[in-house]
Amino acid sequence: MCQPGTVTTPSPAGTPPAVGPAAGPSDHAAGNPDRPDVCVLGLGLIGGSLLRAAVAAGRTVWGYNRSAESVREAEEAGYDVSGDLPAVLRRAAASQALLVIAVPLPAVDGVAAAIAEHAPHCPITDVVSVKRPMADALAAHGLDARYVGGHPMAGTAESGWSAGHGALFDGAVWVVAADDGADPEVWTQVACLAEDCGSVVVPAGSTEHDDAVARVSHLPHLLAEALAIAGADDQLALSLAAGSFRDGTRVAATDPLLVRAMCEGNADAVVTALDETLAVLAKARDALAAGDGIADLAGRGHVARREYEHTRRSRIEGLQPGVPGWIEQLRDAGRAGGVWARPLDEGHR
Repeated sequence: MCQPGTVTTPSPAGTPPAVGPAAGPSDHAAGNPDRPDVCVLGLGLIGGSLLRAAVAAGRTVWGYNRSAESVREAEEAGYDVSGDLPAVLRRAAASQALLVIAVPLPAVDGVAAAIAEHAPHCPITDVVSVKRPMADALAAHGLDARYVGGHPMAGTAESGWSAGHGALFDGAVWVVAADDGADPEVWTQVACLAEDCGSVVVPAGSTEHDDAVARVSHLPHLLAEALAIAGADDQLALSLAAGSFRDGTRVAATDPLLVRAMCEGNADAVVTALDETLAVLAKARDALAAGDGIADLAGRGHVARREYEHTRRSRIEGLQPGVPGWIEQLRDAGRAGGVWARPLDEGHR
């Protein structure tokens, strides 16, 4: 963790420890600027899980959600949440809390406008699945100087507060954007929050991130939808469907509005990945039709899967955010499969 000392293990969903002010003085107030208070804006699957995980890690955390039902459920579970966005943001401004935007991309502009009005000087991150559109949206409201994007590569096909749990991010990759001009203090705060939630931090430029997730996150959603449609009108096929169909269509159970938000928000990169994949499938289709078989597709796919299974990451150690060239070094290390580790003399354990 980014803070020396013992950090509690995340509690099972529904059994949170004390939250908000009852959790004790904030680390920011106690002199640890790397672990400020946290204000989560949006309590769906990802935002709600983040709030739970950060509370379990000993952070002072509160949150906002537009849905009164979700607010009620979170309050009944013992969490410090509210449906009053201006009040939540004014509280964040008073303590210089790290704001975490956890709403779908189409709702970001409204949240950014509220931040600009009520908490314009707070550090900001997010958990939205595209980074360049997020950076542009915040820049449009004059909030880019204190913004560092984030994206935990975790989730389920379910959505909403009730679907979340504090262990969602355990062992998951959490991308922290390494863009030119990033504030090193905010970058470190975001990386520490990701670590406190149980994730490993991978630095990447926003555009590179969006190109990459188009291939490994957004494209799989489109393929899952197409595969589900392929079996939908054949009752015999559905009655025979087993593991490969179940696993291949799992994310097709995701709320269609969320799928649209992520894919449409990253349209250019998704189109490129989709075109390349359609070309591969068209080649296999033509080979089958000509009686030549699919040895090339099956062989290349098998090798690619095995490479994924054996992917190993190295630790990025001894790199202090803020030193000359730190952004470029982080991006290079991230491309090479590195994960950030806070220097030992800075309290990393």
